[in-house]
Amino acid sequence: ALLDLSGVHQVKGTWMGSTTLPCTYVPSEGFTQQTLIWSVERDFSTSTIFRRDDSGDHIFLSQFRDRVSVPKQSPGDASLLIENLEIPDSGHYTCQVIWRSKNNSLITKEVTTTVKVVKVAATKPVIMAGELGLTLPAGASTSLTCVAGGSPPISYRWFRSAPGGKALLLSSQAQLAWDSLRPSDSGRYYCEAENR
Repeated sequence: ALLDLSGVHQVKGTWMGSTTLPCTYVPSEGFTQQTLIWSVERDFSTSTIFRRDDSGDHIFLSQFRDRVSVPKQSPGDASLLIENLEIPDSGHYTCQVIWRSKNNSLITKEVTTTVKVVKVAATKPVIMAGELGLTLPAGASTSLTCVAGGSPPISYRWFRSAPGGKALLLSSQAQLAWDSLRPSDSGRYYCEAENR
């Protein structure tokens, strides 16, 4: 078939995750992609989200700004990537491509995909218990790694207990590392894991 768009009927996405709505064709000699438009229909009204033409890429709906993109260097791939999915992103998305032929006639094809954004049961982070009480020689190198299960993304923070019940923040990474331990590094360290 000459210049046919292929897509899928339905895509399921997870809240706060990302999803790709496929829209592809086989580039054909003598036809140039003139315009690509992605639109969405929700609550019985249709709005343009994304348009690519000679003047570049344009995003029309502010709620999609910085969240949608279409591959740039792949001829024939007009798929829409939506990141940080929100529940209201559910709807019917239409990919419309307009080509110009050598004799200057225009050909338009479109394909529609239904997007359903679902919430997954979120779980609190649970830290896997590590070794309690490490004894190491001065000058040794070591690291403490915090591992937690639960809904991503999980962020980690390492603290060190200070006198008077105060906590000193040492790292915002999952791992805390020392190249060369000093006697003054002795003490109590603890990790905190956090997700949405």
